[in-house]
Amino acid sequence: MPSRTGSHSPAGFGKSLPERGLLLLMVLVFLEGSVLPLGAASSPDTSHQTNLGDHQGTHTGPNSTKKPFPVLAVEYDRVQIPFEISLWVLLASLMKLGFHLIPRLSSIVPESCLLIVVGLLVGGLIKLAGEEVPPVLDSRLFFLCLLPPIILDAGYFLPIRPFMENLGTILMFAVVGTLWNAFFIGGVLYGVAQIQPANPSDLHQLELLPCLLFGSIISAVDPVAVLAVFEEIHINELLHILVFGESLLNDAVTVVLYHLFEEYAGVGTVTLLDGVLGVISFFVVALGGVLVGAIYGILAAFTSRFTSHTRVIEPLFVFVYSYMAYLSAEIFHLSGIMALIACGAVMRPYVEANISHKSHTTIKYFLKMWSSVSETLIFIFLGVATVDGPHAWNWTFVTVTVILCLVARVIGVVGLTYVINKFRIVKLTTKDQFIIAYGGLRGAIAFSLGFLLNQDHFPMRKMFLTAIITVIFFTVFVQGMTIKPLVELLAVKKKQEAKRSINEEIHTQFLDHLLTGIEDICGHYGHHHWKDKLNRFNKKYVKKCLIAGERSKEPQLIAFYHKMEMKQAIELVESGGGVKLPSAMPSTLNGKSIVRKRVQADEKKIDWSFDDH
Repeated sequence: MPSRTGSHSPAGFGKSLPERGLLLLMVLVFLEGSVLPLGAASSPDTSHQTNLGDHQGTHTGPNSTKKPFPVLAVEYDRVQIPFEISLWVLLASLMKLGFHLIPRLSSIVPESCLLIVVGLLVGGLIKLAGEEVPPVLDSRLFFLCLLPPIILDAGYFLPIRPFMENLGTILMFAVVGTLWNAFFIGGVLYGVAQIQPANPSDLHQLELLPCLLFGSIISAVDPVAVLAVFEEIHINELLHILVFGESLLNDAVTVVLYHLFEEYAGVGTVTLLDGVLGVISFFVVALGGVLVGAIYGILAAFTSRFTSHTRVIEPLFVFVYSYMAYLSAEIFHLSGIMALIACGAVMRPYVEANISHKSHTTIKYFLKMWSSVSETLIFIFLGVATVDGPHAWNWTFVTVTVILCLVARVIGVVGLTYVINKFRIVKLTTKDQFIIAYGGLRGAIAFSLGFLLNQDHFPMRKMFLTAIITVIFFTVFVQGMTIKPLVELLAVKKKQEAKRSINEEIHTQFLDHLLTGIEDICGHYGHHHWKDKLNRFNKKYVKKCLIAGERSKEPQLIAFYHKMEMKQAIELVESGGGVKLPSAMPSTLNGKSIVRKRVQADEKKIDWSFDDH
């Protein structure tokens, strides 16, 4: 704009740019005395605002004194909460980084144990310094902020095929096993509390309903603790999905029993109608959570159809819809964990078909990062909360609780496996039963549920919390540290990190079609028949509504080939950069066309064979 300024400026000011700069500098020097008081008057300090009239009055006098401009000020209260949160996250990340820099230590002691020890040390240092230990692991923070990223990561990347193939076994352990543990532990604890009535003690104040409530809290296997330990020992896929699936699905049973016994303990009387309503509430909580998660998953998949022009916000829809599913389930006291699992499992195949590869990478690493940070914070906070928590130690109650947790777990697993093996093709061996029983770890979910108890309705709340923390420490430290040597001692089959090939995918789909045809010929409608019906309905209706463009018509084998090809290309670039492709490797277009023709021919043959019978 120089020409416009020059045309409107008076004579004498139409100088060159260096002369104008020099003139402006001289003006600023002359006005320096008036600029500083103006800056002091506009300071955010409230004392300047209240004494503004005094400053103006004294400035004109001969003996006036001017308050200097505040060069450095400290205002910690304004940023205290976000600063402390960032400090905790930084501490957790540094601890996680430090543990993996010492391979000998991390190979002997599980990461969760080391993090709890760090929490104990931090809490002890805060206590020795005379400061008040902050209530870092309160239930609101745990259930609303720390737990959802871990469950969403598990649900979004859940291996659907082994999970669905073992769903019956998982439900037996999650539902029947949790009910058995809750009633066995609660009933025996109530019986122990009634021993020796001639010697009065605190245990004699325990009633049956509080004992059953405590049993329901302490009986649930914790998914956070299971993930932390089982990821390190690299157990085989069957045992991992059985224990981890149980830890996810037993949340519905725990929620129902918790609210049921809490309500009964407040009322004092239980009728037959209350029991019937409690059974109905279990199905409402479990199926309602799955329904809420499925609805939000479908909404997320449908929204991803229209994000081709705004790729930046694609990951945001995945995170927000999932979190809304969790919160919506928690509003109605449904299972938020079930909602997150259902939401992640439902939306993943459709969302991945719509979003870009960069968005998929963002979702993957962001979920892994936040779940790792949340898991680290949970164990550190558990150690900190232990130092200054409300404790009431009772040797009898704590010792009996630890023993009953082990005994009930062993009896439940052995008894249920005896029934399950009558219907399974691949039987669970004695080694498998031992690992399932030994891997029943408790964690922060039990502590948070105990922390939620009302002191007025449950006078023994402090004793409950002390026993819960003891059980958590015993399962995480003793069982978590010894499960890896026991797996190696028993020669339990470990997870094989084999890359799935296109040949394996072709044979898997061929066997699925073959078994479906055999079931149709025999007239026995098993899970292969219903799985094929669901796949046909998905291909004919659902994919057309939720997947945009030509990807909705793409066969499953082509989609798998496309994903595998993209993964190989990324690995090739990361390993060698500008390395040329081998001459024997077909181009993308030729490879896709060959596979597409073969798949279409196979599908025609399979469709004709199904139409014949």
